[in-house]
Amino acid sequence: MSNTIYLGYYFKVKPLQPGVEILIAELGYAGFESFVETEEGVTAYIQKEEYNETILEDIQILKSEEFEITYTSDEIEQTNWNEEWEKNFNPIIVDDKCSVRAPFHDKPNTDFDIIIEPKMSFGTGHHETTHMMIQHILKNEFVDKSVLDMGCGTGVLAILAEMKGAKPIDAIDYDNWCYLNSLENVERNNAKHITVVEGDANLLPGRHYDIVIANINRNILLNDLKTYTDTLNANGIMFLSGFYNEDIPIIEAECNKYGLKHVETLERNNWVALKFEK
Repeated sequence: MSNTIYLGYYFKVKPLQPGVEILIAELGYAGFESFVETEEGVTAYIQKEEYNETILEDIQILKSEEFEITYTSDEIEQTNWNEEWEKNFNPIIVDDKCSVRAPFHDKPNTDFDIIIEPKMSFGTGHHETTHMMIQHILKNEFVDKSVLDMGCGTGVLAILAEMKGAKPIDAIDYDNWCYLNSLENVERNNAKHITVVEGDANLLPGRHYDIVIANINRNILLNDLKTYTDTLNANGIMFLSGFYNEDIPIIEAECNKYGLKHVETLERNNWVALKFEK
C-alpha cells in the first residue's frame, strides 16, 4: 500500500449543513473512500486508479442552487499522508476512562487504552460521533455480549467493546482501506474475539447479535435499518450515530417501525448518538 497514490479533493460548502452530509453520501457512492470534515466543508480522498474525469458529473449537490460549493484537488502519496497525520494526530481521552492514541504517544492513566494508526480511515475518536459512541460503550454492559460494529472504520469501537468483555464481535466495513486498517488495529491491540469483514449489510442475514453499533450516515442507516434490526436478539441494544440532532425524528420513526424504542440521546456539537432497545 505504501506506493498507493490518492487524490485529495478540498470542498468548501455553504451552507455547511446539511451540505456536507449530502456531499459525503454522494461522493461515497461515486467511489471516494475517506472523508475529513473541516471548518469550511470536507476533504475527500479517492485512489488515483479509481478516478475518472467524469466522476463528479453524478454529484447532484454540485449542481444544486441551494448550495455554494467550490473545490480544489491535488495528488497525495500515501507515505506523505502518513507523515501528515502523525504530525497532527493528538491523543484523546474520553470521560477520563478511555484513551485513543497512536503507538508513538505516551501511555496515559486510563482504564482502557486503545492504540490505533488511523491512516485514511474514519474513527480516530476525534470526530464527535466516534467520541459519543465510545461514551455509550463505556456506560453500558458488554460482558459476554455478541456485538456487530457496522461501518467499523479504524475498528476502535469494536476494540473497546472487546476490552469491555464482549465476544464474539464482527467488525464490518465496505471500504477496503478501513477493512485493512481495522485488521491492523485489531492485531495491534491484541484483540482475540474480533472478526473483521469487508462488505456491507448484505452480509448480515443469518447473523445475530446482542448489541449493534452503527456509526455511518443517515442515508445508509435509513436504508439498512431493517437489516440491522433483523440481526438483533430479543432485548438487544442498538447504538446509532453519524447524523445530526434535527435527524432524530426520522431515525426514531424508522426504528419504531421495527420495534425499537429510543431510550437515550448523547449530543455533541449538534451531532447525536442514540441508544435503542428492542
